Amino acid sequence: MMKFFDNLPPMDHLRSEKMSFVQLIIPVESAHRSITYLGELGMLQFKDLNDDKSPFQRTFVNQVKRCGEMARKLRFFSDQISKACITSAGRPAMQPDISLEELEVRLAEHEAELLEMNMNNEKLRQASNELLEFKLVLLKVEKIIFVVFFSGEQAKTKILKICEAFGANCYPVPEDTSKQRQMTREVSSRLSELEATLDAGIRHRNNALASIGSQLWKWTIMVRKEKAVYDTLNRLNFDVTKKCLVGEGWCPVFAKPQIQDALQRATIDSNSQVGIIFHVMNAIESPPTYFRTNRFTHAFQEIIDAYGVARYQEANPAVYSVITFPFLFAVMFGDWGHGICLLLGSFFLIVREKKFGSQKLGSFMEMAFGGRYVLLLMALFSIYCGLIYNEFFSVPFRIFGESAYKCRDTTCSDARTAGLVKYRDPYAFGVDPRWRGSRSELPFLNSLKMKMSILLGVSQMNLGIILSYFDAKFHGSSLDIRYQFIPQMIFLNSLFGYLSLLILIKWCTGSQADLYHVMIYMFLDPTGDLGENRLFWGQKPLQILLLLLAIVAVPWMLFPKPFILRKLNTERFQGRTYGILGTSEMDLDHEPDSARQRHDDFNFSEVFVHQMIHSIEFVLGAVSNTASYLRLWALSLAHSELSTVFYEKILLLAWGYDNPIIRIAGLTVFAFATAFILLMMETLSAFLHALRLHWVEFMSKFYHGDGYKFRPFSFASLADEEY
Repeated sequence: MMKFFDNLPPMDHLRSEKMSFVQLIIPVESAHRSITYLGELGMLQFKDLNDDKSPFQRTFVNQVKRCGEMARKLRFFSDQISKACITSAGRPAMQPDISLEELEVRLAEHEAELLEMNMNNEKLRQASNELLEFKLVLLKVEKIIFVVFFSGEQAKTKILKICEAFGANCYPVPEDTSKQRQMTREVSSRLSELEATLDAGIRHRNNALASIGSQLWKWTIMVRKEKAVYDTLNRLNFDVTKKCLVGEGWCPVFAKPQIQDALQRATIDSNSQVGIIFHVMNAIESPPTYFRTNRFTHAFQEIIDAYGVARYQEANPAVYSVITFPFLFAVMFGDWGHGICLLLGSFFLIVREKKFGSQKLGSFMEMAFGGRYVLLLMALFSIYCGLIYNEFFSVPFRIFGESAYKCRDTTCSDARTAGLVKYRDPYAFGVDPRWRGSRSELPFLNSLKMKMSILLGVSQMNLGIILSYFDAKFHGSSLDIRYQFIPQMIFLNSLFGYLSLLILIKWCTGSQADLYHVMIYMFLDPTGDLGENRLFWGQKPLQILLLLLAIVAVPWMLFPKPFILRKLNTERFQGRTYGILGTSEMDLDHEPDSARQRHDDFNFSEVFVHQMIHSIEFVLGAVSNTASYLRLWALSLAHSELSTVFYEKILLLAWGYDNPIIRIAGLTVFAFATAFILLMMETLSAFLHALRLHWVEFMSKFYHGDGYKFRPFSFASLADEEY
């Protein structure tokens, strides 16, 4: 078995990019330009060397404050433009044509101008409202009026103060009617002038906002870039004596030449007399994880990362999930009519990819758009599985020829009672359409889908264990291969691999053996007579051998590895208990481009307990995980039965009436039930169950998922942020 796996091709291309821990020594005069060029490249993750300092104690705190103040003004402009309902002219070129200092002055001028215009407009609007109110008082007296009688000027002054305190407006209304009309004309004239002035002020303000809006995106990106540059510079150490900045961080090995080119350009463009020092260092901490993805694989990688980011150089489950995830979804969702609906939806999202990618979408649409290629593969596999199940909105079709069965009489009246008679070769592809409506339909489909679920589950769990072998081989851990991979393969396949073999033999031979009885009595009475449950020659000795292998595999997983590690630790450090030992036998001293392997203090009791938990978890999980794959059968059956109910009890029932209104109502209910229950709720249900099968049953066999993402300093993500 070891030689067989050694001959397989290497799987290094399935792992995260190799990372280097680098140090930069940058002269002060070229620091800003260097960080700017690195931000455009987006391939270096800086380590914060000033994490012991507060934001106010860092070197470039004043520049960050300036950028923050400019960002506040830009948000103010954006709010004013939104309130004025002024549409933006789009996103102009990203390259700024003014310096940061000029932009700061211009933003201050625009803000002062806008504040002054807003204040003037507010005063004019207030005066206009007062005149309008006065005009209404003169014309209609549509107010709550009260009369106060007083004597003397002192009482008048007090009354006016009370009215002012309670917000009551006092207007001089003459008693003479002619004077009232004259005053009304004067107020109307002043009101018209104020409205004209107010309209002119609003037009002037809107023109100013439109002018700002045409440059707002460019200015916003410029300020964000500058703030990001100074935030990054604050993560570097400032050496006052040597007038340089010292930075450390992680970068992919393949990106080192590009980083060096960017730093060289920064030195030339800043006219610096001193070059930038860039060299690789050894690091104690574990490197970040970075997978290069495209728009097709990105969603699958996000599905895996939602469970946990891969450990550095760990096998990436996303590579396999590109196929296994949509396929397991389709096993539960299989209906080629529903699959075509999903396919049309995914085509719509993909065709309008550029439009949807450049605009803000709702949360549901954003999720659907992000997973458009996942949806595409789920649709294609659903069509494939639907053709195997021969279900089109639960209706079977004879696409691949005539049925292999016929009824006992010419009317087919006994199809549900006496059954069918086989008269020709099996149906070419998928389930024979004659099974539909027969008395054996449900038992047949139950048996088929249940056994198929077990076969798929055992296959995927075996794939997970095989990937653990490649992980162990890659990291040079022969102990994991000998005392985890081999006993795990033996235990799983001695029990459930054997069950899968029995299923295939039963399908091929047409045997009526009871596989439940075979598996149960394999444990209860391994030497007993198989009787009619015997499927092949030598079955009983083989079952006894497999049972013994499964029993031996448990202590094989549990005991050897902890004791061998303790022995190696004792020999290496001559019995000292404070020694350091790693589980890998690979020496990384000869790899200057890689991080040094992280070692932990060896503790035998901790190692033994961990190995015991891992062994028990695998043994119990082999049973529970296999049973968990039966959800493929359960959800497939539920989807098929729901589809049948909607078709027969809604659509056909309504179509049986010779009434167009009832038919239209039935068709409408059927369409909504299909769209919202089968195409939305069932899609979400099958998606979540496929997610669980990958996260728990598959990835638990080899995937640690305790790493952290590579997050480089990059300008590319700034354009997607909100104002």
